[in-house]
Amino acid sequence: MKRIVIIGGGPAGYEAALVAAQLRADVTVVEADGAGGACVLSDCVPSKTFIASSEVVTGYRDTEEFGIDSDGLEAVTVDAAAVHARVKRLALAQSADVHSKLVKAGVTFVAGRARLGEDTLGHTHRVLVSPDSGDAEYPIEASTVLVATGATPRQLPTAVPDGERILTWRQVYDLPALPEHLVVVGSGVTGAEFASAYLAMGVPVTLVSSRDRVMPHEDADAAMAIEQVFRARGMTILNNSRADAVSRVGDGVEVRLSDGRTVTASHALIAVGSVPNTADLGLAEYGVTVADSGHVPVDRVSRTNVPGIYAAGDCTGVLPLASVAAMQGRIAMWHALGEAVVPLRLRTVAANVFTDPELATVGVSQDEVDDGRVQARQVMLPLAGNARAKMADLRDGFVKLFCRPASGQIIGGVVVAPKASELIMPITVAVENHMTVSQLAHTITIYPSLSGSVAEAARQLMWHDEE
Repeated sequence: MKRIVIIGGGPAGYEAALVAAQLRADVTVVEADGAGGACVLSDCVPSKTFIASSEVVTGYRDTEEFGIDSDGLEAVTVDAAAVHARVKRLALAQSADVHSKLVKAGVTFVAGRARLGEDTLGHTHRVLVSPDSGDAEYPIEASTVLVATGATPRQLPTAVPDGERILTWRQVYDLPALPEHLVVVGSGVTGAEFASAYLAMGVPVTLVSSRDRVMPHEDADAAMAIEQVFRARGMTILNNSRADAVSRVGDGVEVRLSDGRTVTASHALIAVGSVPNTADLGLAEYGVTVADSGHVPVDRVSRTNVPGIYAAGDCTGVLPLASVAAMQGRIAMWHALGEAVVPLRLRTVAANVFTDPELATVGVSQDEVDDGRVQARQVMLPLAGNARAKMADLRDGFVKLFCRPASGQIIGGVVVAPKASELIMPITVAVENHMTVSQLAHTITIYPSLSGSVAEAARQLMWHDEE
């Protein structure tokens, strides 16, 4: 029986463990924070639960349009303590579910930390485990090691979080009340999501963006559509503005911008990316290549440069998505245990930004098409023309499709809409299975439905003349 040690119990680690256990390996998972790792306990699950509360508030917006008098958003109050308690409760419940699933599968779960030990002769790797129980460190000789240690919010030396007024996204759930005014430093995915959620809850929000638009790495049409919604709902967005420092001033904070301006608020949320948790693992000493950024480079089957040592998830820097981390972990185990495996294909990975409205993408990007790296025809349909959208009074958003010029094969798509994370699925299926716009166009959709716009976009591309 092969012995496998997995360092980290997040999506990459626990999904890998379930695959390895299913293939009858002896599996040990070592995790410092709890089953599910930071993703379940402090990052993805908590933030999306928090956003779910903000969506409930959004449901009271403009109800008069539907003939319903709800007294509007002004009548809605948000109990921050109750919201935060629900966030923590659901995170712990999800962690317990993951732990139960691992134990049921026969996986040994160790609360603690692990690192690679000295190189050994033969075909095993020595892993040194330090349990949180206080027991002495002990070695495990493993045929395969998977490093799945995730990442931690990046801190700026001039904006050190204190957990009270200057916060990382892991600390917001400890606030006793909602901020009176929140300044969000960083307009990437995380910054945009929290800015959107707090704005929906009635908190005045100032978003500091170092680029000319929010979410600069996302589809430009989609990002601009969401930025327009943000502005229309009262968010202050400071484009082309870089924060030099954030400091406590009395009962609030002051953000100093590089051009000399200052922004004052009650709280500041620092959302400037993450750094991989790869220090103190003994990787470099063991001969595992570690990039200057701290990430562990891997190939498409999750191998590092050292045979038998694999890595998966945010510590690899491939794509900071739980879905990708989980697939990297599964692929690592399939490969290590001799199963047939399809290398990771990022072209078919769908991603979603949980703002309001949401932004979902899959496949090729607009930038690749615009600069000629990918030849494609495209169409973009505003949701405002969709019958179901009119009934729900959805005026913002669109569906965009890309296809190959000659064959009509669907190679990408973008959706901006409520629950775009669900609406992207038919496009993802089409990209994954090399479907053509003709095949998608001939699929009968529910009427009325938002998904009807996906089929309608395909129908338009069927008859789109090449320019």
